Amino acid sequence: MTRIVIIVLTLLAAFGAALAAAVADSPAWWFAAAPLAFLGALGAWDLLQRRHSVLRNYPVLGHLRFLMESIRPELQQYFIERNFDGRPFDRDVRSIVYERAKGTDAEEPYGTERDVYQPGYEYLVPSMAPCPVPETPPRVRIGGPDCVRPYDMALLNVSAMSFGSLSANAVLALNGGAAAGGFAQDTGEGGLSEYHLRPGGDLVWEIGTGYFGCRTRDGDFDAAEFADKAAHDHVKCVSLKLSQGAKPGIGGVLPGAKVNAEIARARDVPEGRTVVSPPYHRVFSTPRELVRFIARMRELSGGKPAGFKLCVGSRRQFLAVCKAMMEEGMAPDFIVVDGAEGGTGAAPLEFADHVGTPLTEGLLTVHNALVGTGLRDRIRIGASGKIATGTDLVKRMVQGADYGNAARAMMFAVGCIQAQRCHTNTCPTGVTTQDPRRARALDVPDKTARVQRFQQATVASALQLMASMGVTDPADLRPHLLRRRVDPFTERSYEELYEWLGPGQLLAEPPDSWAADWKAADPDRFTV
Repeated sequence: MTRIVIIVLTLLAAFGAALAAAVADSPAWWFAAAPLAFLGALGAWDLLQRRHSVLRNYPVLGHLRFLMESIRPELQQYFIERNFDGRPFDRDVRSIVYERAKGTDAEEPYGTERDVYQPGYEYLVPSMAPCPVPETPPRVRIGGPDCVRPYDMALLNVSAMSFGSLSANAVLALNGGAAAGGFAQDTGEGGLSEYHLRPGGDLVWEIGTGYFGCRTRDGDFDAAEFADKAAHDHVKCVSLKLSQGAKPGIGGVLPGAKVNAEIARARDVPEGRTVVSPPYHRVFSTPRELVRFIARMRELSGGKPAGFKLCVGSRRQFLAVCKAMMEEGMAPDFIVVDGAEGGTGAAPLEFADHVGTPLTEGLLTVHNALVGTGLRDRIRIGASGKIATGTDLVKRMVQGADYGNAARAMMFAVGCIQAQRCHTNTCPTGVTTQDPRRARALDVPDKTARVQRFQQATVASALQLMASMGVTDPADLRPHLLRRRVDPFTERSYEELYEWLGPGQLLAEPPDSWAADWKAADPDRFTV
């Protein structure tokens, strides 16, 4: 077969060259012969190159394999996958976000396409006496006893995404939507940029291991610069990022080619130089030091709410932080739990697939640990990880969250099509790129309105769902109101499936399932 292909290609090349030479004075014939000559040359090159075995055995034709591979994701998404089984977000979820962002009808006829008898299917429990839907969405007061400038958080907010990962136009649209809708935007760890500040939306300023925007020349935390920026009126809360769901336990690298003047200015780094975020913090090395640093952030910010974000790993380590809170007599005002299913940050596949606790178990761990140590009343819990619909939001509040943050759903609202090219600087919709030509496609006024409409409609959906369950206050949501099918014949409520600690139970008499971790938890050491 290979010999036949070689002979055919050689003949084509020779014929094309001879024909081109014979009719050199005729442009029409030249254009007819040129493709044949090109194919012959391409086949010869394929036979001589040593990088791809497929091309050596199947010259020219082998290129079809690479072509089909390059468009496989698009073929899969648009022509093969069903409405409810795409990943990371299925078509049903993407469609409902798009429709709500555009302000169009998000209802579906003819019943669900999902198999309600499939193990893992979850549903909310409706009441025989539904309540009226509240006219004004409730808000969550963030601020413990040590906070002098509490903040009332919306039920759904923009999760952490940095300028640099997102384009300037995307950040402007997200913050503009937050300003119009009265909710907050987490800046991500990439610094406090002019694009976060210009529209006037409320901000949660996140500080990561690189201390971008408040760092010294050698990468340490700069307290004076932090205090100066945290005093800005638009900054409502300050947050320390310990880890994120996409890649818990590792840092990040921003190639120097992407560090333009604006990004360098926002991050306090040299322009054109590769920037490394280490996997660990310099400002603390023990649970006790972590708690003290959170208190210092609150003090430096002028008494604004201070907290931290993490993807939960060891329950023992989190209990050690709880012990440190009790012994130090100080605690964060909020904790954002990021699920392992989170993913706006590009990450090695092994970390994305196999490291970190999913959001359900992460929320249950943090909520129960705080309840069991008597700290839950002073600390609010935010949930971050694939929150895109009102159902997602209600489920997370049943599982222990007070409010939710959305990242990828907000990206959908500003035009993301899940092309999954976020880390390549070639985003086709201008959301995750620093290429000016691509970014200009994102119209800021139009996308600002879409962000605001999406958040408003999603919160309204959550309130409508709660009202159908007989609940008007999110604080009244209880574990028995969410049920999961565990096999084709059995379903259980979250109250039955999971263990729920009582207030102060760990201090009085820890249950057997928690006793070993509670005993081993050390406020002066992160014991694995």
